[in-house]
Amino acid sequence: MSKQLQFIQECTQSDLKGKVVLLRLDLNMPIADGVVANEYRIDASMPTINFLRESGAKVIIIAHIESKQTDTLRIVFPVIKKRFENARFCDDIFSDTTKEVVAKMQEADVVLFENLRKWEGEKVNDVEFVKQIADYADLYVNDAFSVCHREHASVVGIPQYIPGYAGLNIQKEAKALSKTFNPEYPFLFIIGGAKFETKLPLLRKFVDVADTVYVGGALANDIYKARGLEVGTSLVSEIDVKEIADKENVRVPEMVIVKRGTEAVTVSVGNKGSDDFDNSENFDNSVQVSDAIYDADPQSIVSLGEIITAAKTIVWNGPLGDYEHGFTLGTQALALAVADSGAYSIVGGGDTLASIQDMNLTDRINFISTGGGAMLDFLANETLPGIEVLKR
Repeated sequence: MSKQLQFIQECTQSDLKGKVVLLRLDLNMPIADGVVANEYRIDASMPTINFLRESGAKVIIIAHIESKQTDTLRIVFPVIKKRFENARFCDDIFSDTTKEVVAKMQEADVVLFENLRKWEGEKVNDVEFVKQIADYADLYVNDAFSVCHREHASVVGIPQYIPGYAGLNIQKEAKALSKTFNPEYPFLFIIGGAKFETKLPLLRKFVDVADTVYVGGALANDIYKARGLEVGTSLVSEIDVKEIADKENVRVPEMVIVKRGTEAVTVSVGNKGSDDFDNSENFDNSVQVSDAIYDADPQSIVSLGEIITAAKTIVWNGPLGDYEHGFTLGTQALALAVADSGAYSIVGGGDTLASIQDMNLTDRINFISTGGGAMLDFLANETLPGIEVLKR
């Protein structure tokens, strides 16, 4: 008999009433000027938190944060306190004070533990660290899909010592992303960002599944290079991607925005397989050896319009430009085009999500994944370590 993923809603109220539950959430939210700038990830897990509290469980939230501004979840605590008035924060999770706080918890109470990554045992999945945390609770629930690809203590360690369940957000993520394994065609797969080495397995898989694979961001630079096109001083990997670049269904932006000195200039790089852009030498204004590509020009999205319009399924992860440094035009143009399409759309990745939210397009995307790397790994492998450990 194959193992089945255990979901928390399968538990009855009697299973949860009065029980202490360790709830793994994703609270690694963007911080700006000392406050949480976007609460999307906690919003995604509110159904799970509410289910546990309404069932009479005592909820201990465990999570991590990695921000240039802070390494403490105390900065996130006001977001929790706003939702649960009597919530408590514990900065030393193994202190006598914390043990007393947990011992005095009442049904529906919420306690937030400090950033788990402050302890070395979290990332290395140290057995003693796992046992110490697991001793606090009767049950474990993981609702942090975005970390399910990590073999950390709070992801794969704890459910080996106490019963573990998937939260409602993980259930929703798995169901939505699994649709890509049997998509409705035509199927458009869009991948952006950098780090070709981490995304090559995904490209190898979907280049044989999707009708069109659109590659943007720094990843596109490798395709240009493999096709013999000039990339100047642009960021490229050292991986041979010719096997991908030679595929007829792989497309890249024909027009890009480069840094030329101190100016941002729109130029052509060409696109093998396109009647209009078959060789960058056809253009007076093309990428020069001293240029660096930073974004896809919005005009390139216009040329992709017919494919987007015809698509029945669109999956997109990763920006088309250096979003962090203000090169957002290509990503925003693509976000609008996907939102306007009639396709079933799945989008993930922090910068991709930011563009959708900045343009108020959230309600026009069918599913927005809370995972970046986790989404990519799930699409490539059709499961994740943090999901497998919850199967019984």
